[in-house]
Amino acid sequence: MKIISWNVNGLRAILSKGNLQEFLEREKPDIMGFEEVKMQEDQLTYDFEGYHRYMNCAERKGYSGTMVLTKEEPLSVEYDIEGEDHPLEGRVITLEYPEFYFVCAYVPNSKDGLKRLDYRMHWEDDLRKHLMKLDQKKPVIYTGDLNVAHNEIDLKNPDDNHFSAGFSDEERNKFTELLSAGFRDTFRELYPKTVKYSWWSYRTRARERGIGWRIDYFVVSERFLQKVKDSIIYDEVEGSDHCPVGIVI
Repeated sequence: MKIISWNVNGLRAILSKGNLQEFLEREKPDIMGFEEVKMQEDQLTYDFEGYHRYMNCAERKGYSGTMVLTKEEPLSVEYDIEGEDHPLEGRVITLEYPEFYFVCAYVPNSKDGLKRLDYRMHWEDDLRKHLMKLDQKKPVIYTGDLNVAHNEIDLKNPDDNHFSAGFSDEERNKFTELLSAGFRDTFRELYPKTVKYSWWSYRTRARERGIGWRIDYFVVSERFLQKVKDSIIYDEVEGSDHCPVGIVI
């Protein structure tokens, strides 16, 4: 089984380019999560033939949002996470399958100057509770744009970014807390010393200069790690400022 995730930075835009259709035809994922779809469901006219489709759209138009395509119809579908004061930003979809839960998430960005860091910390705690609750029932596959480079190997210029959104001590510590709660970063487990990135800033032509961050992940329950045969970063695939990531189980 192949499972893929991609922050497409606008679903309509990437469909208009043709990059997504080409990628789906080539890879034929069994499940595919999308982040930052930036649209409402009634605006989607493309038919993803052969897939069941689930969307969680932000209340604010043109912002955030997630979507999952799946060949197998899930046992259940849940949107968002429990907790107080979470705005309707379409950030999480949870699908239940016979052998695991699949959670697609678009983690809030802490913003320039870490202006949204306090909310990010609150969101991370509630998300971790959600994953741990699911994990008590069956293993979890958690994926998406998690908006954090966990270790220095995960970005090109760590020394310059310790107070930047995505590499603050607070954000990195929350990811460590998640791993300590019984989860594993599949790519880093399988490729402990490999340098690969999944996001490059448009503003500085970072991709062509090789200046990137690894902020898109597949995280699984520790007991499920043995089923993961490969963890892939498709860094040759264009169409967004992020590239797809995936696992084979």
